[in-house]
Amino acid sequence: MFVFVCKGCGSELTAPLSQVALPVHVRQTYGNGAQLPVLMRSGTFAVDPDPWGGPWRRWDEIDPDEAEARGIYAPVHALSDGPPGAAVIAPGDVRGTRLMPEERGGACCGLDGAGGPNMACEACDLPVAARVDDCSLWQMVRLRAEAVHRVPIDGIQPAPLSWAELVEQGEKTPPFEPIATWGGRLGSNHYWSWSPQWEAAAGRALAHLLVASQGRPVRVPGGLTADVFQRELDALLPADSPERRAVLAGPGQARPDAGVDILLVPVHPQTGQTWTPASPIASAHLVPLPLGVWLWLVSTRPYLPVPASGRLAQDVLRDDPPPLLPNHSFRADRGTFQHALVRLPAVRSPWLRTILKNLPHGYLRRPLLML
Repeated sequence: MFVFVCKGCGSELTAPLSQVALPVHVRQTYGNGAQLPVLMRSGTFAVDPDPWGGPWRRWDEIDPDEAEARGIYAPVHALSDGPPGAAVIAPGDVRGTRLMPEERGGACCGLDGAGGPNMACEACDLPVAARVDDCSLWQMVRLRAEAVHRVPIDGIQPAPLSWAELVEQGEKTPPFEPIATWGGRLGSNHYWSWSPQWEAAAGRALAHLLVASQGRPVRVPGGLTADVFQRELDALLPADSPERRAVLAGPGQARPDAGVDILLVPVHPQTGQTWTPASPIASAHLVPLPLGVWLWLVSTRPYLPVPASGRLAQDVLRDDPPPLLPNHSFRADRGTFQHALVRLPAVRSPWLRTILKNLPHGYLRRPLLML
């Protein structure tokens, strides 16, 4: 466990926190006027290695060698020159700070942190963090690496959970959820949608799937996995060559066949490590998925509808009213997809550059303006 303290005066700025992996949806911009929840669980923090916020530079102002040194291998609209290495925490875990209202910037319904720090240390007034709570953004506080440092606190540091323990806990991320929006005269509104977390997870995984495809068509398992990936894979990849086969693999699952080309595997939510088979399958590419999404894809539906008469039992699925479902096909998050793809060295291949340049706007959700 750690607490973060101000580099200016040493005051404690957070509750005790344990480190976890950075959520894949940290940079997601979702919908228009949506009220997204808090990004991080209370009591946790994650380190974002990439720059965030202004100042920005357009691609034509950046030397390609500099971009590659920063891990960017394909053109983007603009790159942040903000400070890297921020510790991302839940707003409720902040201590000893005050908001700087004069640094609100041009946000819509709240704060977006894009212009730099908007929170200062109460004790010495050093700008230490940026709060983000604007509409369509995940709520978080980003502690500036140059203004704070973390201090270990007494006590035994718990070891990360094993894969078996994580599977036993079974903390799945549902694929559908209600989305709250800023209301009009009648108050807040809600609509039922695909989960924003699933759309972001699919965006990153789709980038890895394209690299693993080697320019050939890819076939994923049927059911929900196909709903999430197959439509977009078919749109982006040619259909006139032998298919590559992708399957779900991970802890507790049967070992895939030797002929499998691509494995959809979970990422450890505490360490950020991608699961790998005990005896690696030759030439199989690993495609990362957040554990909660992966668990849902590999599990069977818990409550299947069954015929019933009289009073309905507690575990019977009602069809009156019918279950709420999204009113559109699944679309991976475009911004997360681009953010991931331009950071994979394979994107330097001409065929992947062509996909990135000519990305159909009708398939992925929302264009990304800045990376």
